[in-house]
Amino acid sequence: MSLRDWPESERPREKLLRHGATALSEAELLAIFLQSGPRGTTALDLARELLGEFRSVRGLLTAERQRLCGVRGLGEAKYALLQAALELARRHYSEALSSGPALANPRATREFLRARLRDLGHEVFCCLFLDNRHRVICFDEVFRGTIDGASVHPREIVKLALARNAAAVILAHNHPSGVAEPSQADELITVRLREALGLVDIRVLDHIVVGDAQCVSFAERGLL
Repeated sequence: MSLRDWPESERPREKLLRHGATALSEAELLAIFLQSGPRGTTALDLARELLGEFRSVRGLLTAERQRLCGVRGLGEAKYALLQAALELARRHYSEALSSGPALANPRATREFLRARLRDLGHEVFCCLFLDNRHRVICFDEVFRGTIDGASVHPREIVKLALARNAAAVILAHNHPSGVAEPSQADELITVRLREALGLVDIRVLDHIVVGDAQCVSFAERGLL
């Protein structure tokens, strides 16, 4: 049976229009993106199957392309659609961050960094460059590493900060292990970067470590 043959009140799209997106289950939301299932099944059947196989929405959206496209009823087109939805969510948080002073909205900063960095399988070191009113100039991925770490070079960050005409910087990196607790190496590089940037009158306002379930702020820990 096609979703179009269902009672209108039970169709995911019509249900969303009538009651709002929060009234839908994860499977129903996913079915709206999938639009259809393989022969003999509906988009909702496929959505439930996917959530069962990948265990969560996050597991589905961060699955490897080859594995996802190999599922019956999926393919390159549906994979592209799901990735586009994920990237739109990331950019939504980016806009919320850049719409006002970053430090006036620390929650938006953390949500943005979590959306950008949490699900990466390798370590990435990034910088949020701010102007003298602490408004975001840009977000740059500066160094990329393996699952064990990234090699961070203070000179390169200083050059980037000067090129961006930044007055302050928020440092950020992820821990692919999922544990956000800062390491001794994290503390040492933070000290080196603060000293190097301080020589050109650029302040390090925070260093945020992104884990699986939480973000740890060096500023809140008194490590800056």
